[in-house]
Amino acid sequence: MLTEIRGLNEECGVFGIWGHKDAARVNYYGLHSLQHRGQEGSGIVVKDGDKLNQYRGLGLVSEVFTKDMMDNMSGTAAIGHVRYSGAGQHDLANVQPFLFHFANSGLALCHNGNLVNSKRLRLELESQGSIFQTSSDSEVLAHLIKRNPKTDLIEALKWSLQRIKGGFAYLLLTQTEMVAMLDPNGLRPLAIGRLGDAYVVASETCAFDAIGARFVRDVKPGEMVIINDSGMRIEKYTTETDLALCSLEYIYFARPDSNIAGINIHTARKNMGTALAKEALVEADLVTAVPESAVPAAIGFAEAAGLPYEMGLIKSRYVARTFIQPSQELREQGVKMKLSAVRSILEGKRVIVVDDSLVRGTTTIRMVELLREAGAAEIHVRIASPMLKYPCFYGVDIQTTEELIGHNHTVDEVRAIIGADSLAFLSEEGLINAVNLPVNNKYKGLCMAYFNGDYPTELYDFA
Repeated sequence: MLTEIRGLNEECGVFGIWGHKDAARVNYYGLHSLQHRGQEGSGIVVKDGDKLNQYRGLGLVSEVFTKDMMDNMSGTAAIGHVRYSGAGQHDLANVQPFLFHFANSGLALCHNGNLVNSKRLRLELESQGSIFQTSSDSEVLAHLIKRNPKTDLIEALKWSLQRIKGGFAYLLLTQTEMVAMLDPNGLRPLAIGRLGDAYVVASETCAFDAIGARFVRDVKPGEMVIINDSGMRIEKYTTETDLALCSLEYIYFARPDSNIAGINIHTARKNMGTALAKEALVEADLVTAVPESAVPAAIGFAEAAGLPYEMGLIKSRYVARTFIQPSQELREQGVKMKLSAVRSILEGKRVIVVDDSLVRGTTTIRMVELLREAGAAEIHVRIASPMLKYPCFYGVDIQTTEELIGHNHTVDEVRAIIGADSLAFLSEEGLINAVNLPVNNKYKGLCMAYFNGDYPTELYDFA
């Protein structure tokens, strides 16, 4: 049954650098640019000579890494992580990167995504004597590596990666190399760049812009990118690959200045708005957006509709995003604090308000109330993505079908719940064509499971 999916879901960001004299500081700036992917904890492991030194804490990157701490973090390579935790995992032990010490070596590991067979692998490994220190599925890979009889790390990694299933973008650091790894469906984004002679790896290309690096290539499904003092080489751990990039990266998660698989996020979102206007136009006086990730879609909608785009809703920049708040109570409080309506723009007007997604309905209900209070004559809600109906098992914070307002309600029932005069969603075809990945498979390179239940992998522990 898919009705109780708890404590799984993480949307995180990873950053790594090899061959830079100030690796920790560059890593700090890289993580700061990925802060939108997780605000609960952050960490960095730095390679200083033959030592791997771990620094991590709960809170934002700027809160965890003080100036005094950064001044003492020396080394030429580092990997880092920003974390959003699922239920019951908000503690320091689960903040990555993890650091493992062995008799003659060590390795650090961080991960964006979620494994769908971690429970059974964990039970198997524990029966063989493994002792887990965290509740994170990221630790499973380290135990698999250590249990593998092959002494060569890369060969052990290939064997281990073939055993884990789900969505994952891993960064691994040892005293001699850094390795970036992506799942066979490429569900999570991961890119390679260059900063002078140094190599950098990041969840999003916006991190390259922040540090002045240039983009080289994306990590492709089933690849291992091995970086050391000799340069970079690429190996495949599997040839059974089929691109299914998380469509929510394009809809919501990624920063608009990032490119994923060659597609600019702002452009994709604007295309979604254009397609939505063609599918669900209604007579109105103006178009506004639920800031900020829906703004490009609203601009595209307004241009296609021939209507003015106005800033009818204002977001406080000092409140965290409600979709990735760890509890419903915090989400509701965040919504009350983060949005305000501009009466002089909205009063007496027929308003089309565009949002990027409708998940639990918390933000939308409050937003419609704000527009009513500001005197809007009509409120027509347009969602620049299909209706979310199914949980994600690969690393997005959609924990239960009960949380998804679209799972057990029709579009008209949702309209009544949120209090809008009309409601429409972008079609699946509209989304696929708006992103327009140059891929010739079932959904043109996107994972659409959140909308139609067609998961790109077996669900193993959750079947």
